[in-house]
Amino acid sequence: MASTAERAAMARAVALAARGLGRTSPNPVVGCVVLDPQGQAVGEGFHTRADGGAHAEVRALAAAGERARGGTAVVTLEPCAHTGRTGPCCDALIAAGVARVVYAVADPTEAAAGGADRLRRAGVEVESGLLAVEAARGNEAWLLAQGLGRPHVHWKWAATLDGRSAAADGSSRWITGPQARAEVHTLRDQADAVLVGTGTALADDPSLDVRPAPADGRQPLPVVMGRRPLPEDARLAGRAVLLPTRDPLEALEALYDRDVRSVLLEGGPTLAGAFVRAGAVDRVTAYIAPVLLGAGPAALADAGIGSLADALRLEIESVDRIGDDLRIRAVVPQATVPHPTLPREER
Repeated sequence: MASTAERAAMARAVALAARGLGRTSPNPVVGCVVLDPQGQAVGEGFHTRADGGAHAEVRALAAAGERARGGTAVVTLEPCAHTGRTGPCCDALIAAGVARVVYAVADPTEAAAGGADRLRRAGVEVESGLLAVEAARGNEAWLLAQGLGRPHVHWKWAATLDGRSAAADGSSRWITGPQARAEVHTLRDQADAVLVGTGTALADDPSLDVRPAPADGRQPLPVVMGRRPLPEDARLAGRAVLLPTRDPLEALEALYDRDVRSVLLEGGPTLAGAFVRAGAVDRVTAYIAPVLLGAGPAALADAGIGSLADALRLEIESVDRIGDDLRIRAVVPQATVPHPTLPREER
């Protein structure tokens, strides 16, 4: 049974893992806290890079030094058991002399799984499942991608109170207030790629970058889906990946092959409808402004839903006020889009 100190350490590890969002694909985000034999936190770390940088456990052990011996490593994902660009994390834990490892979620990959068994064979006590729901939620994009073989899709949209994404004359800047618009840059920062259709790219000439630029200089991959070419002077010309396809699943397969595991969908209502129709939306963040237009395009176009009985009903996680606007966070139920690697109660 996990101790109070281990539970607090796991909560901290989940928060640490979130710092790696958007920066580790095709690898997961992972956080680790090392406790000494008295239960005091003596080292912490998180996975920060996709190109072979030290894993969370190795970073935490380095910070702890000899104080890790006889202590406990608390980690959000089962320590890996394979050698890639770095050595197995379970071997690093064994070499450091930890007596106990507590992890939240089992590693679902064939290559990396088995770390828990190797630790047990080395005489290390192992416990799993602590704060599994919270850890899985923080790593949901990677876990879903492992289970379905395509990137996780997070659809972000903004609309008026009567569901309009733009006015009758096509104008849409700005429906929501500055606080809501600023949050969009946080969502971009945590995604591997930001995707729009050629309609949005041509009408809005977006840059799809994070502003202000992150300290590490990293930007999400801009992606434009559709068959129409971009003008040479477009902001995305020469920068964006162009996917000349009308099928969302083909587009997602192409992005998965480029090591993209999380996509922020910012396209217009037509593209959003295509993704919903294909069953390729996993999470929704909606910003609702206290504005009425009475005419103009709806936030979602034809999604292949012909009756109320067929409606896609989302599970709301939270409703919050953001400045003058409302933010609704919701997920698509597992019954609609299966998530075989996530704990059932996560959804």
